[in-house]
Amino acid sequence: MVRFFESPQLPAASRLTMLADAEVLRGGMPAVCLHGEQDTTLWFKGYEQTYLERDVRELARVADLVPFRHLLRLAVLRTGQVLKTSELARDAKANATTTSRHLTVMEASFVLHRLEPYLANRASRLIKSPKLYVGDSGLAAHLCGVLAAGAPVVETLRGALFETFVAQNLAATVEACWPGAHLYYWHVQGRYEVDFVVEGGRECLAIEVKTASRWDDRDLSGLRAFLEATPRCRAAILAYNGETAVQLDSRLWAIPLTTVLS
Repeated sequence: MVRFFESPQLPAASRLTMLADAEVLRGGMPAVCLHGEQDTTLWFKGYEQTYLERDVRELARVADLVPFRHLLRLAVLRTGQVLKTSELARDAKANATTTSRHLTVMEASFVLHRLEPYLANRASRLIKSPKLYVGDSGLAAHLCGVLAAGAPVVETLRGALFETFVAQNLAATVEACWPGAHLYYWHVQGRYEVDFVVEGGRECLAIEVKTASRWDDRDLSGLRAFLEATPRCRAAILAYNGETAVQLDSRLWAIPLTTVLS
């Protein structure tokens, strides 16, 4: 991704593979994705009980586990969505102050992550609504009730889990390989959205995630709008779950997800 930002061009021809549901369900926890835990459901259940329900709960100073667990699961079900704290608090039957405090603790514990909007006015980025992501797609799948790694992802959750997987990998790449760069999202109320914007210096790179293996012109509307509104955008990428990379315009590309994340 960093090399593409510096010199946008089609990736070298190679045998590309699609991103499998099983990889999204495993996520990026080292014990699961590196050491090949056979029973991932059991591992995530243990993580939930020892870290989320004990350690994080103690940090949040929560006496009653049930409301805290309820809030956590409601937050997880919003992964990939714009966070509206008041709505989350209402659904969790908690007040907004308590909900905000618990979300802050979950973020400080790397359970959740808030992605700020990309706006020309940097001060406005701090007050506009962020998007909420679970820190790991495997954990999100577990807490959402998707139990069996290797089974197809429930269709209603598939897009959110894939986007969460992309978010965790982009964040890791930016932090490790792109000093000074920052990750955002772009949204025009009721009209257009771009899932991720990577800002590096005065220029940026836009990425829209599509979980399907095919795409059409409608999938490019948000990227085209962003390019028109942002002359300093170096390139815009439709990251789709296919096998062919193609340049669509001088600054617009369709590239397989696995290539974007490599």
